[in-house]
Amino acid sequence: MDLAVRASLRGWKFLFVGDLAVKNELPSTFKAYRYQQHRWSCGPANLFRKMLKEIIMCERVSIWKKWHVIYAFFFVRKIIAHWVTFFFYCIVIPATILVPEVHLPKPLAIYLPACITILNAASTLRSIHLLVFWILFENVMSLHRSKAAIIGLLEANRVNEWVVTEKLGNTMKQKYNTKVSKRPRSRIGERIQILELMVGMYLLHCAIYNILFGHNHFFIYLLLQAGAFFIVGVGYVGTFVPN
Repeated sequence: MDLAVRASLRGWKFLFVGDLAVKNELPSTFKAYRYQQHRWSCGPANLFRKMLKEIIMCERVSIWKKWHVIYAFFFVRKIIAHWVTFFFYCIVIPATILVPEVHLPKPLAIYLPACITILNAASTLRSIHLLVFWILFENVMSLHRSKAAIIGLLEANRVNEWVVTEKLGNTMKQKYNTKVSKRPRSRIGERIQILELMVGMYLLHCAIYNILFGHNHFFIYLLLQAGAFFIVGVGYVGTFVPN
């Protein structure tokens, strides 16, 4: 990304070729996927902090291109998108249940986000049946992405962390090449995610409150989202290679 931005500031143009098929191996465990998403969210935010002045002072490109790189490429897509997803879906909507004086219009709470999600999913129609699961999982991951973006902007302690994403093939090799211990290690510590469980409890509390005292049907979404946080929180996602 750093090279792409610098090349763009030198006036280079890029051609996207979308009909090439490339084999790759995805992270098989949630732990590996979380490290990958931390890197992909923290890195762009930190790069934005480091290159903001250079982008503004660049004389080779137009003001319009500077605005596009700063606002559309970095600020909206790499920072604000994560924050809006987490705080709106996991904090604001549940909070309106506990504070009934705050009215959240349906177009803002349901229709507009639904249209944006459908437009994002339009390019992968073969996976349209997974849309609901994708939304719930993306909302869970927005917790880590928001935290990573803040770390990148503030250059906090994990800003330079680089953990190579562990793939299933690599994991199997390492397991079979190491000696089997007589007393296998417990993986409970690796499976339990405290942050997800805390947010899940908050959403479940808001859902139950909405069922008992609410006048809308937000509890349907809250129950589903709380379930997604609990599933991830107890590590019931991804592939676990036995010791």
